Amino acid sequence: MSDLQRVRVELGERSYSIFLGYDIWKACIAQLKEISPEKEVFLVSDRHVFDLFGCSLEELLAREGYRCLWHVVSPGEGSKNWTEAGVILEKMLENNLGRKAPLLALGGGVIGDLAGFTAAVYRRGVPFVQIPTSLLAQVDSSVGGKVAVNHPLGKNMLGTFYQPQAVWADLSVLNSLPVEEWRAGLAEVVKYGIIRDEQFFCFLEEHARAVYQKDPRVIPEVVKRCCMIKAEVVGLDERDEGLRNILNFGHTIGHALESASAYSSYKHGEAVAIGINGAFHIARRFGWVGEALQKRVENLLLQWELPVSFPARYFDEVLKNIYYDKKVVGKKLVFVLPRGLGQVTIEKGLTPEQVKQAIGEITTCP
Repeated sequence: MSDLQRVRVELGERSYSIFLGYDIWKACIAQLKEISPEKEVFLVSDRHVFDLFGCSLEELLAREGYRCLWHVVSPGEGSKNWTEAGVILEKMLENNLGRKAPLLALGGGVIGDLAGFTAAVYRRGVPFVQIPTSLLAQVDSSVGGKVAVNHPLGKNMLGTFYQPQAVWADLSVLNSLPVEEWRAGLAEVVKYGIIRDEQFFCFLEEHARAVYQKDPRVIPEVVKRCCMIKAEVVGLDERDEGLRNILNFGHTIGHALESASAYSSYKHGEAVAIGINGAFHIARRFGWVGEALQKRVENLLLQWELPVSFPARYFDEVLKNIYYDKKVVGKKLVFVLPRGLGQVTIEKGLTPEQVKQAIGEITTCP
């Protein structure tokens, strides 16, 4: 086991720690008794992740005297829905789990959102632990307490804020990620440098190859820095009423594209990468960033083999879906746009024509 590092999310009585390092599950499970005295836990995972890590985690829990019940869903965004949440809740009720029984979310962002949503509503809330197994989940979705399921009219439209009791970010599990999953997480990583930390963005540029190759000499710093930035922002604006909106950088177009493609053509991080590029194109139209910076960001995304454009066949549906974005206020478009590296602003009242023209620049022939 590597040194167990800790990043604190300061939210008063809802404060919690993100633990990170290599092979840390055993140490984290030893601290589970501080979260709940119960010896029954309920584990939610997807089939792929459970086949890789479920038995190992269950064995470690058993060694500490825990009885593990579990529910496994199909991998992918399609499982993050109201029906699947109902199945999980029914299984928890059938086993008569009490209000102190922890719910563990073993998986990526889909599992964290789905499990967190069920934890929030089961008996009006049970302890919840995030065990993220993807890079995207470790640096972003497992931190901050946003939990939700999808609806055909939009991503994450049914949800709430429900903070975990802890996040266990074991970096060793990242070695099992397929390259496409690793790439998807890197889009969220580069987001943090753009919105809050120019030095971090420069670090990513300088170590782009090492980051892409999951070099253990740089990955702990990458994950820790992302978690620190998100913890800072969440601590200042837990309920997404102002500053926290900057964490949605790249997500307005990204979410619209995911929905337009029925959540089947793009991984979340891939859609965010396209959204990041789209946001820079919009900002260029206002004169807030120059072409050189836009190309610099685009080149980093391309180095990591992330998409920066999408087929024109999705164009009309993307434009329509943008109006269902949660940040739309009074039917006026709201975008998080860059003003440089480490600085973004929340712009309200963008016209459809401004957005349409910029999105047109990041579309390709069908």
